[in-house]
Amino acid sequence: MTDEVTAPQFRHDRPGTPAADWSSTVGSLPTTALPQGRSRLVVVGAHPDDETLGAGGLVHTAASAGLRVEVVTATAGEGSHPSSPTHPPGRLAEVRRAELRRATSLLAPGAEVACLDLPDGDVAAHEEELVAVLVEMIGTDGADVVLCAPWRRDGHPDHEAVGRAAATAAHRTDAQLLEYPVWLWHWGRPDDLSGSDVVRLPLAPAAVAAKRAAVAAHASQVRPLSSAPGDEVLLGPDLLAHFGREVEVFVTGGPGTEDDTLDRVHRERPDPWDVGSFYERRKRALTLAALPREHYASALEVGCSVGELAVDLATRCDRLLAVDSSPAAVDLARGRTAGIEGLEVRRARVPDEWPEGRHDLVSVSEVGYFLSPHGLAELVRLCRDSLTDDGHLLLCHWRHQPVGWPLAGPAVHDAFLATGAPVLVEHHEPDFLLHVLGRPS
Repeated sequence: MTDEVTAPQFRHDRPGTPAADWSSTVGSLPTTALPQGRSRLVVVGAHPDDETLGAGGLVHTAASAGLRVEVVTATAGEGSHPSSPTHPPGRLAEVRRAELRRATSLLAPGAEVACLDLPDGDVAAHEEELVAVLVEMIGTDGADVVLCAPWRRDGHPDHEAVGRAAATAAHRTDAQLLEYPVWLWHWGRPDDLSGSDVVRLPLAPAAVAAKRAAVAAHASQVRPLSSAPGDEVLLGPDLLAHFGREVEVFVTGGPGTEDDTLDRVHRERPDPWDVGSFYERRKRALTLAALPREHYASALEVGCSVGELAVDLATRCDRLLAVDSSPAAVDLARGRTAGIEGLEVRRARVPDEWPEGRHDLVSVSEVGYFLSPHGLAELVRLCRDSLTDDGHLLLCHWRHQPVGWPLAGPAVHDAFLATGAPVLVEHHEPDFLLHVLGRPS
């Protein structure tokens, strides 16, 4: 999809782009197949029926191929008929949850179904909560997962919030991301559907039939709730025509945006980790005391945050390069370390922007669990290759599970220990782990 796409204001009950207008464009898209090498499909929607409309054929295809299928909706869709005289929001939520279960059972018998009951129309205010749920669902096995969610520019604020949350979760877990448009078909034009990352998935007749039955199972949306004003049909025949094709369309470009959560934390709180607390001061003192050598010629600190540990490490090094992915953190660290000879603070997003050079000390402190499992594996390799033959690797991490990320401190240290690096110092406390390792042979 092109970056310039902007969804205009639209209404479901007003004419949109006819399905026939899309036929040529959809037919010319490159075809794709069910992603290979993945054993789980997690489909997330903003409201019950999104998953069926946008990815029902994929759900059936994946289930038929033996993949484990999980369907989760952010809201119960209680706001679809705000003026209904017969279905207040609580009752409508119950109806739509039941429809979700019924539709999913038609697409993928035995699939797991969950409704998070976030407020319909206000998912954006709960985006971080949704990220945390998706990350927890995927866990550390993201390399086995296809995560399918609404397109991030679909024109509906709930759809876009869910899409952003899924993109963040995919980035953190290494899941393969697929995005499906729903409202684009109504407000958009064929020119809005372009780019090498847009593909079509041909559906077998059984998948088409299962999807048709699943769409009908969302009765509160495809039929009037009653004959009373306010209970009108939400998804009429013209809208449903977009989802009766024998193909489904997905955007496959991956997460596409960097996760700026840590930068936002540093922008909102100049001292997000309370570096002046006794806990942090004591931990830094133990960290410095654990170094087996009094002096190092060259050191690299990965994830310097506001620069407090860099100030201490600089007293033991001729040269120290401290890097962080957050521009806000780098600005804070530069202010904190200004005037310290031999200390440079640089923005670098590791492991992708790894600084060149070898060092006799590499420090990785409180940062490893902010990487995906693949990113951590790459970090382990780069740290190993960046150490001099007699160099030391310093590791210190919180032991508990950070909300919204798949890894915790013990898993980070285990990844480094698995290289067979000699353990020079090992320190365990209820709240953090500390290791100093030599270079693996």
